[in-house]
Amino acid sequence: IQYASRVRGRRMMRGTATFLPLKVNTGGVIPVIFASSLLALPQTLITALYQRFPNPFFGMLNRQLNYNMPLWDILYIVLIVLFCFFYTSIIFNPMDTADNMKRVGGFIPGVRPGKQTANYIDTVLTRLTFAGAIYLSAISLLPIFLISGIPLHLLEPAAIGEFFEKMVPGFVLNGMNVKFYFGGTSLLIVVGVAMDTVQQIESQLVMRHYDGFLKNTKLRGRR
Repeated sequence: IQYASRVRGRRMMRGTATFLPLKVNTGGVIPVIFASSLLALPQTLITALYQRFPNPFFGMLNRQLNYNMPLWDILYIVLIVLFCFFYTSIIFNPMDTADNMKRVGGFIPGVRPGKQTANYIDTVLTRLTFAGAIYLSAISLLPIFLISGIPLHLLEPAAIGEFFEKMVPGFVLNGMNVKFYFGGTSLLIVVGVAMDTVQQIESQLVMRHYDGFLKNTKLRGRR
């Protein structure tokens, strides 16, 4: 972001160049938590329907919506991606950012201030959010894959499961029997809390540094 030169009083303020800090993972672990919670709803509903109306279709859905079944994995990824975009759209507004930049004389080289800047930021943010959603999905499913694999051979109808059983390597279907004591969601929460704690500690250290600098300045001024 380039800021134009401005005149304040009798002083000429030179234009500066900076950047807009857009995060790849804007939502943090919130999309994963929401996806896990919402995914329990169809599981409960299908189980209740199968118990009330025991027919092959509800039975198949009940089995496929179990934890780590292929249909469960697909819905889990879809929900994580949707919640990533939904949460990002709530906490970050490209139009407000573009208006604030225009108000203080900031602009992106080659992009007109205003609506075009908002569209440009929205495009970049969409790409970053999609990459972050894929990253969250991979981290969430990686421990499951290492422990028990992705049971594509249990897909129904049986012919589809048999096809994957013949074509897909065994370690993909059955996992690698790796002892992993943290789930993907737990791992993301632990790392996220640790990073936030480090940032808060750094902020406190910087604040104390400036407080000490100001105190020394006041003391020198009194002398």
